[in-house]
Amino acid sequence: MKVSPSSLQWRKSSRSGNNGACVEVAAAADLVAARDSKDPDGPVLVFSRARWASFLAGLNE
Repeated sequence: MKVSPSSLQWRKSSRSGNNGACVEVAAAADLVAARDSKDPDGPVLVFSRARWASFLAGLNE
C-alpha cells in the first residue's frame, strides 16, 4: 500500500516541547508511519501495526 505523507493526520506527544526534537506518528489502514518533526518533508518510516507494536514493547523493556 502506498500512502502519501501529506494525506496523513500526524500527531506527537502532548509532552513534546517546542524545540522540534520530536517523533510524529500517523496511522493509515494497517500501517503506522513515523517521521522527524524537524523535517516534515523528509523521510518517513512505515511499519506494519504488528511491527510497530513490537517496537513500542521493546521501548518499555
